[in-house]
Amino acid sequence: MVSGASTDNSREPDTRYAMLNSTFLAEKAVDPFYPMYPTKIDRRFQQNREIPEKTVERLFTDLLSSKEFKKTGELIGKRLGRELQPFDIWYKGFRSASKHSERELDGIVAAKYPTVAAFEADIPNILKKLGFSLETAEFLASKIDVDPSRGAGHAMGAGRRSDKAHLRTRVPAGGMNYKGFNIAIHELGHNVEQVLSLNRVDHTILQGVPNTAFTEAFAFVFQKRDLELLGLAAEDENRKHLDALNQIWSTGEIAGVALVDMAVWRWMYANPNATSAELKTAVIQIARDVWNQYFYPVLGHKDAPILAIYSHMIDGGMYLPDYPIGHIIQFQIEEYIKDKNLAKEMERMCVQGSVTPTLWIRQAVSEDLSVLPILKAAAKAIKALS
Repeated sequence: MVSGASTDNSREPDTRYAMLNSTFLAEKAVDPFYPMYPTKIDRRFQQNREIPEKTVERLFTDLLSSKEFKKTGELIGKRLGRELQPFDIWYKGFRSASKHSERELDGIVAAKYPTVAAFEADIPNILKKLGFSLETAEFLASKIDVDPSRGAGHAMGAGRRSDKAHLRTRVPAGGMNYKGFNIAIHELGHNVEQVLSLNRVDHTILQGVPNTAFTEAFAFVFQKRDLELLGLAAEDENRKHLDALNQIWSTGEIAGVALVDMAVWRWMYANPNATSAELKTAVIQIARDVWNQYFYPVLGHKDAPILAIYSHMIDGGMYLPDYPIGHIIQFQIEEYIKDKNLAKEMERMCVQGSVTPTLWIRQAVSEDLSVLPILKAAAKAIKALS
């Protein structure tokens, strides 16, 4: 798609975000070996996700254009007591607080998990704290191996029921730190889904979940409970409201980056002979355009390029949309299970297997994939906390 030299020096690639839609790609570069899904964009959305690109984009823009997203930004400004800056898209002030500093958390985690083996041995106890029965917790743990990682964490599901899923997280000299634990719990969410949807699904041909966003949702469900699993979650009467605001803000941040990722791929198909320099210029301009359309009305600072920062756009191949979709699904799951047993409901949902996303979410939480639950919860939270 992107070559080292352009064959048309007079061409000025169009970087305007508004023009970078699927219609704009008509009769552009396509893959003749995939007649049904002629572009990478088609394959990622129609084949892999089974959710149309326009549907995904509408989910993101509905959230980012909402009055709830804007009012959440205003509330953050009040809490910070200053003018918002572009980097405030990563505001974490709504997350569960702990009376312990991160350094203290590092010490607590290191003492509990001095080695990879110590964390692996404790998986049954972690799962029991999440509501799994002793029998199920031990079964799941028997199907998960924990490996050391040099960098970020990762989860890899098994291909056969006789194999094990693998969890990787970094454990430096001196023991696991809090960041490593937080990542490990996220990856454990993936692994538990992978084991359940392989080993307890009715038909092996249906193993797995509909797409990556669904396993991300379960990983987020686990990760949210990291302090609770350490016995350190702080009691807060406003917890549900803070959770709702954290969800809309963090989902909005990664949705903006996903929109950039999607638009960049459209641009590459529309400009198949672009140089690397032209691509860089386009990425930065697209990031500014997305910022100006959705974030400038909330945070100010016109033309901020900060949404172009994610390395996933280089090595992930349109992976980024899975994160905001996963957050949306996570919130719907959290709302559904708030008065139920997490473990039982997770297994019930996972054993559906890789049916279509629409059928899966309807059977899981009795509603369609939507940002409305997040918006409604955020509206209540804003009213309660303003």
